[in-house]
Amino acid sequence: MAERTLKDYTTHVPRFFARYPNCTASQEDLQRACFDYFAQAGKLAPATFNTRRKCLKAFFAWLVQEGKLDFNPVDKIAKRREDNTPRAVPEAVLEKLLSLPDKKSFAGLRDYALLVFTLDTGIRPSEAAGLLPPDFNLPAHEVTIPARVAKTRVSRTLPLMPVTVQAIRKLLAARPESWGDKTPVFCTVDGRPLSRQQWAKRMKEYTQELGYKVRPYDLRHSFAVMYLRHGGHAFGLQRTLGHTTMTMTRRYVELTKQDLKDQHAIASPLNVLLPKKERAKNPRRKPKRKKGGK
Repeated sequence: MAERTLKDYTTHVPRFFARYPNCTASQEDLQRACFDYFAQAGKLAPATFNTRRKCLKAFFAWLVQEGKLDFNPVDKIAKRREDNTPRAVPEAVLEKLLSLPDKKSFAGLRDYALLVFTLDTGIRPSEAAGLLPPDFNLPAHEVTIPARVAKTRVSRTLPLMPVTVQAIRKLLAARPESWGDKTPVFCTVDGRPLSRQQWAKRMKEYTQELGYKVRPYDLRHSFAVMYLRHGGHAFGLQRTLGHTTMTMTRRYVELTKQDLKDQHAIASPLNVLLPKKERAKNPRRKPKRKKGGK
């Protein structure tokens, strides 16, 4: 499993039993403890609530499988609905964001390279953080997202634009030779892996200058929406983003469909060729009677 998944299990399962140390006296006590635990978690964000629920449900499902429990006490606790609507950042905001990192410092050079790389590939932040120098084939303008870091555990190779290749080259040239090929490409100034929390903090600092909130994952959403707006194919987007099905990809397609409708309403030639007074009337609407008429 992914490192983050394992961390979730080792965090949330012990947390529950630390709060309810006597809940295993009976299965009924265990179920009451679960109900109380999730009732108190009602104010949490839906994603956090669902992560806790997923971890405990998996653990109790294993106990049922092992014959230690007769039923899963989390089964009757409903999953909360999450807002998974993609959030694309306006292009003008992204342009300004790319101008903010100080490329005279290693941290600023890294931040700029990571911004450009994400907007060029739509890579997940967790995947980018695990990439090593050998994963990049800069002469061929390619990067391979190996199975070891890919969320789906399936590798994929993505093309890179020249500006991205140039940014990665400059970042690699700024590294001490002693770091070698085992130090991640996007790392801290002392060669340690850049964590999700550290990258989110850096993004928060930049967006405070922007006056517009941009989260690391918003860059992936922005890539997907702009890719489609500028003529990219939905199936190409699916492979680029590493989606195993079209379910998530369709959400981006639906967003751009609305863009298409809006643009069509504004730019259709019929707005010029058929003035409003010459357009067909609704055949179901009855004509108005003239005053004084019979």
